[in-house]
Amino acid sequence: MRGATHAKWAAVAVAVALTATACGGGGDGGGGGADGVVSSSWGDPQNPLEPANTNEVQGGKVLSMIFRGLKQYDPKTGAATDMLAEKIETTDSTNFTITVKDGWTFSNGEAVTANSFVDAWNYGAHLKNNQKNSSFFAQIEGYEQVHPAKGEPTAETMSGLKVVDPKTFTVKLNQVFSTWPDTLGYAAFSPLPKAFFDDHAAWLNQPIGNGPYTVDTYAKGSQMELKRWDGYPGDDKAQNGGVTLKVYTDNNTAYTDLTAGNLDLVDDVPASQLKNVQADLGDRYINEPAGIIQTLGFPFYDPAWNKPGQEKLRQGLSMAINRQQITDTIFQKTRTPAVDWTSPVLGEEGGFKDICGEFCKYNAAEAKKLVAEGGGIPGGTMKISYNADTGSHKEWVDAVCNSINNALGNNRACVGNPIGTFADYRSQVSTQKMPGPFRAGWQMDYPLIQNFLQPLYYTNASSNDGKYSDPEFDKLVDQANAESDIGKAVSTFQQAEEILRDDMGAIPLWYQNGSAGYSDRVSNVLLNPFSVPVYDQIKVN
Repeated sequence: MRGATHAKWAAVAVAVALTATACGGGGDGGGGGADGVVSSSWGDPQNPLEPANTNEVQGGKVLSMIFRGLKQYDPKTGAATDMLAEKIETTDSTNFTITVKDGWTFSNGEAVTANSFVDAWNYGAHLKNNQKNSSFFAQIEGYEQVHPAKGEPTAETMSGLKVVDPKTFTVKLNQVFSTWPDTLGYAAFSPLPKAFFDDHAAWLNQPIGNGPYTVDTYAKGSQMELKRWDGYPGDDKAQNGGVTLKVYTDNNTAYTDLTAGNLDLVDDVPASQLKNVQADLGDRYINEPAGIIQTLGFPFYDPAWNKPGQEKLRQGLSMAINRQQITDTIFQKTRTPAVDWTSPVLGEEGGFKDICGEFCKYNAAEAKKLVAEGGGIPGGTMKISYNADTGSHKEWVDAVCNSINNALGNNRACVGNPIGTFADYRSQVSTQKMPGPFRAGWQMDYPLIQNFLQPLYYTNASSNDGKYSDPEFDKLVDQANAESDIGKAVSTFQQAEEILRDDMGAIPLWYQNGSAGYSDRVSNVLLNPFSVPVYDQIKVN
């Protein structure tokens, strides 16, 4: 199985998440060979491409091309390997000494130094900068002073970060975290050049990174053009001349462009085309397991959805969803019914286990009973919100609502609530404006059980969009992070997951395969365990 299924803890269990058409996409490169340009479907990111402010898939795709961090995740196995890290040393899993490799620069010629990381992490953590991934720095000593839960910051930088010399810095964590180094391949930990701080507005307009590509142009709602950076010092140099990411508001249109020869790559084959894809593309269709789970989140910030006893309502709604029928009918072997809140790619050693039990099995009679015992659906009708532009969400949301309505014997119990674009949808989700349950897919940031739990359900975590909170869950996550024994750490995370199950803090729906289709103009197309195309390895024929 692709991904981290059989990897060891140090590699996998990094004790832990990311649309105007244009014709002639296949011809953008002006020919083939090493200078040919790949055209691929895409959606506008929610936010500007600051590494610590990007926690969704579309922006993450770009960061994977323009940045490299201390660690890099193997595109086939998911294992965390050193990239810019010459070495990361510790004797107590709390104090770390990090040495940065020589010879690395940003695309503007500026050297990548210890300060490039320390300054970037301090920026990402500070409350005044309002970075969505700030909580990824919460394990560093001094985080609470730069990002207090209440009030104003009392420091500008974290006390746990110290620059020793241009190539060396030290990190002191506020707790034991034995696998912390393996989290450092996540984009939030990327280095930033001085240009980011000297002229922030200019940098946002045209980001400068240290990866195999540079951003050439970006027209929001249309496309982003990335060019190969010939001065890139890494071993994973781009095998093509660049990538043009084309914005689509309907992935059916992207698929049509692909089959018409006007686009090279679609990395989200629409559900409506799954019956045709094998005949259309043959062996140019990719369908492989990935670290992705789809769930229904709840707006716990809304008093109507956060009353005592409503865990029974949420459990009942979960039991009213016929996952097997929906995945068989709509997704045709590209989804698997969920039995927990993680992903099968972790494997049993990494924490995958049937935790959800009966609450994830279809049982109409019990569902109806639990929904009634939980006080019924607030207002009598619940709206499942989703972005209408990509992902074929309308089909499955309608199917989920039909299943719930049939189980409850009420055709008005559940309706879909489409929101135009992914960016608009994420804006409403992240500002707590959901009128009821909402689509909450998660793509792992690094292959570890912690990443499927802490960022999503820990109190005030970076991607805890529903504002779920349980002190016992938080306590168990903290204990698991501090555990040096692999088996005990996994077991403790699973105990936290049991708390999540009993609360039904989110409804697990299904695990998602990575799917993609590509034209005969390109080759060597690969999806990594995160279901992101490995753009730099694609060759133009």
